[in-house]
Amino acid sequence: MTDYPTQRILLAEDDDAMRVYLERALVNAGYAVDAVDRGTDALPLLESGDYELLLSDIVMPEMDGIELAQRCNELSPHTKVMFITGFAAVTLKASREQPNAKVLSKPFHLRDLVMEVERVLEDRVSMQL
Repeated sequence: MTDYPTQRILLAEDDDAMRVYLERALVNAGYAVDAVDRGTDALPLLESGDYELLLSDIVMPEMDGIELAQRCNELSPHTKVMFITGFAAVTLKASREQPNAKVLSKPFHLRDLVMEVERVLEDRVSMQL
């Protein structure tokens, strides 16, 4: 990790076990994580919080990750977006609708998740310098 202030991640994942698993891995890697189980619960946090990254499952009830990312772009345009999904067809749709977002396909190793998050956030830091 770098010497930057703790970076904040908003995690939206509807699967309870996966959300706990991902949150624990990211916290252990040194990130501050707020986790929610649906996109609609993420919106008020995006409005009031200052997140470097939105890490979202794509397939969720009430509001899918792509719609959440579009709202994130409006509410918090500086926040990077990264998707996680287990569906190949959904990956293609996400790549079309959010071309700047990284898509990580399940299953993945936690080490790979942390490495991809670091890459996405390093891109953000280098863009600001």
